[in-house]
Amino acid sequence: MWKFIVVLLLINKAFSQDNLQAKIVAKSVDNLIDIRALAENNDITFKDEYSYLLFSLKKGEQGNYSKNSQSGVFSIQPNETKELSSLKINIQKDEELKVFLFIRKAGALVSKDSLVIYAAEKNKKKIESETDFSIKGIVVNNAITKIGKDFNDYFYQLYNSSGKKYPFIITINEKPYFGRSSIISVMVDDKKINEFYAKPDEDYLKSNASVALQRLSLFAKQRKMLYRNSRI
Repeated sequence: MWKFIVVLLLINKAFSQDNLQAKIVAKSVDNLIDIRALAENNDITFKDEYSYLLFSLKKGEQGNYSKNSQSGVFSIQPNETKELSSLKINIQKDEELKVFLFIRKAGALVSKDSLVIYAAEKNKKKIESETDFSIKGIVVNNAITKIGKDFNDYFYQLYNSSGKKYPFIITINEKPYFGRSSIISVMVDDKKINEFYAKPDEDYLKSNASVALQRLSLFAKQRKMLYRNSRI
């Protein structure tokens, strides 16, 4: 049986402005990691129509990746701690597991939590910053219609062929708008990179994918500059 070390990525920790906090709890049984995603309402008011995304990424011994994501909508009573979702993941020696939990309200990021798990026998330095253990090239698809899924495919193909792999999770969100129409947005944490009304037009979707990629490039440069300045 392996022992595991859990490392919090403090730079990824965000605290809610409305006293709703995301929290990941993990424990190990043999080689199995039991992960629970929690929401803690530290307020006296009832909260409704919040959404969550629980995302895990496991790096295997050979450098291959496997991912798992769960999402949903929830409400929570005053001073309640609610379990949103759970994962059971097998992890072996020389494997690493990253887990992220995002809670949003109407598309805006409210709170997030993250951790990294690896075998204690593995000689790893303590992770202190986002760049020490970065995520690269991950796109989460939350599209709900064929148009949204087509856009996700166009965007991912363009992103993959660009040769750039940004160290943050990109999320494709889609929400109903009017009748059968919807709105598609490209998000990084609480930053909206691009948003547009969905239309069943290939050129239109590809054009928005291109715009999103250009804005992501600008966002990544600004983000890197802010990170460097924060360490001066």
